[in-house]
Amino acid sequence: MTAQDSATRPDAIAVAPRQGGSGTLLAGLGVVAFSLTFPSTVWGLESFGPWSFVTLRSLLAALIAGSVLLAGRVPVPERRHWSGLAVVAGGVVVGFPLLTTLALRTSTSSHAAVVVGLLPLTTAVFSSLRTGSRPPRAFWLAALAGATVVIVFTVQQSGGVLSAADLYLFGALLVCAAGYTEGGRLAGVMPGWQVIGWALILALPPMVAGAAVALPFEPVRLSAHGVIGLVWVAAGSTFVGLYVWYRGMAEIGVPRASQLQLAQPLLTLVWSFLLLGEKVSAAAPVAAVAVLVCIAVTQRAGGARPGPARPVPGRFRS
Repeated sequence: MTAQDSATRPDAIAVAPRQGGSGTLLAGLGVVAFSLTFPSTVWGLESFGPWSFVTLRSLLAALIAGSVLLAGRVPVPERRHWSGLAVVAGGVVVGFPLLTTLALRTSTSSHAAVVVGLLPLTTAVFSSLRTGSRPPRAFWLAALAGATVVIVFTVQQSGGVLSAADLYLFGALLVCAAGYTEGGRLAGVMPGWQVIGWALILALPPMVAGAAVALPFEPVRLSAHGVIGLVWVAAGSTFVGLYVWYRGMAEIGVPRASQLQLAQPLLTLVWSFLLLGEKVSAAAPVAAVAVLVCIAVTQRAGGARPGPARPVPGRFRS
């Protein structure tokens, strides 16, 4: 099959997002998977050190991705796509997991949710810079309002105290937004599962080296929580979650899909309460309603106006 078949000359194609409910559903499922990442990471840290945990989650996810790519006899991407895949690998496979895991050594899962509260706005800005798209003013106003609600809510819950963990979280925010943007662009020329699959394969050598160094120095104390947390972030968040997320972004566009993540911090708060026993204030339902209103506004605002056409080099057959 081909992604977005066209008789137009391949090197002159600028991929436009398709509008449809399936894209919103897929991106939403990705958000649900991502919302479990921080609680699962806290569980994983019960058994593994931060460096061991990050390298092992990437190794397991790469094994899953490699098996699927091999079973499907998927051809190796063209050379021109590897720079974009490197951005995805550096931002989504390595950078974000490592920085958030380091933060969660001292930060609670609910506090760490502030990073994903800012992620939709940051991703939309990265996307506009990368693609030249111009979302309508109503889109930006609703996005800013939703981000403000999430920031105020999460910072208020943490007492407004900034720490070293916050620096890790803001660094994770930047690298993840870059990875999401580039992954969304690549998902227009190859299936989303192949984007994350090849990014995981690309990150495999440094992750093998990292595991070989980290495991002897960080004691492993296996527990049910630790194993479940590791398996979830490897299979659920890293592979399945990113697969549906990138496919959703390819259908509805990066800026609109990114706004669905405004609900992610509040979902994380729910999981943190249910799975970790963290306290969640009565303000959570109020913030949840406000965020959902903002998401509805961004969806009704429509897609971004295209900027100057930027060609997508080549097409990719699955």
